[in-house]
Amino acid sequence: MQDKPVALITGANKGIGLQIAKDLAEHGFTVLVGSRSLENGETASKSIGSDAHALQLDVTDQDSIVAAAERIRNEFGRLNVLVNNAAISHAGKPGDPFPSSGATTSGLLTVASLEDIRSVYETNVFGVIAVTQAMLPLLREASAARIVNMGSTGGSLSWNSIPENSHRAMFGAYSASKSAVHAVTLAFAFALESTNIKVNAACPGFTSTALNNFAGTRSVEQGAREAVRLAMIGADGPTGTFSDEDGPIAW
Repeated sequence: MQDKPVALITGANKGIGLQIAKDLAEHGFTVLVGSRSLENGETASKSIGSDAHALQLDVTDQDSIVAAAERIRNEFGRLNVLVNNAAISHAGKPGDPFPSSGATTSGLLTVASLEDIRSVYETNVFGVIAVTQAMLPLLREASAARIVNMGSTGGSLSWNSIPENSHRAMFGAYSASKSAVHAVTLAFAFALESTNIKVNAACPGFTSTALNNFAGTRSVEQGAREAVRLAMIGADGPTGTFSDEDGPIAW
């Protein structure tokens, strides 16, 4: 057991999740690097320093989630921040981890298989719900806890409803899953409104990561910025919001 606040970041062995873990460690947190592969999580933790610990966590596996929650309670005794970062843009196939036609094209609901759509939702939506539910007992015990879900402007129904918005042509399984994450964020925020737990969604912008085959135009440092801010907001901070570092984003 230790006195530092503890933050769990899912999908933190690389990309934006790893950067969020690095930034929170620099702000005095003990960070738990959630990773499907414990080996990859340990490698990432070593790159952060002594305040980072690898945690085997597959957000699509209930047994893995329960085991992670038990380890946090037994080994760290607390959880102050949960960042639901783990996400996929497509259902990966062996030998073709990124679709040759692009995730946005292959994910269009006119062509994507139900199996592939379910795979995206299992990680991006149901994974967020499952991990949050499992960690709530720990978060409720904290004097002030924060939940940050990684949203996306690509899932903004308001933005995508504008006819002139070219992104409309790419609105498929991934974008729809992020719309669902926004709704899930509000559902948890409303349910926890009377508690000391604040729940918000952060948009990282078009960040260069494996999620988009490194086609993004923003750095992981930029992509992590808003999630880190929301993880550390004070008692007077908001709940039930969606924002990036420039301010609120329309749902």
